[in-house]
Amino acid sequence: MENVFRYYDFSDFKKDESNTFSDNLISYTEINASHFLIFENDSENYNLYISKFSSKKDIGIKPPEILQLLVKEYDKSKPEHRLLIKQYLY
Repeated sequence: MENVFRYYDFSDFKKDESNTFSDNLISYTEINASHFLIFENDSENYNLYISKFSSKKDIGIKPPEILQLLVKEYDKSKPEHRLLIKQYLY
């Protein structure tokens, strides 16, 4: 998964303090100024979300304005999972 995070320029993981992700670790990358892809690490799996925040500094601090689960238990070996990221970033 490290290659996925680096390739798509995801942030370092940090603890969610917004209670949105159950205090799990999260990492994000910017789609545009207000929309982000977020990986949640629930200690066993990675879940991928698309979200909207008024500012990227709010990620992990405040609840998102919009949050949608894209992939539960992301698996980089599945082409359909990789294509979801590309769909939003390219």
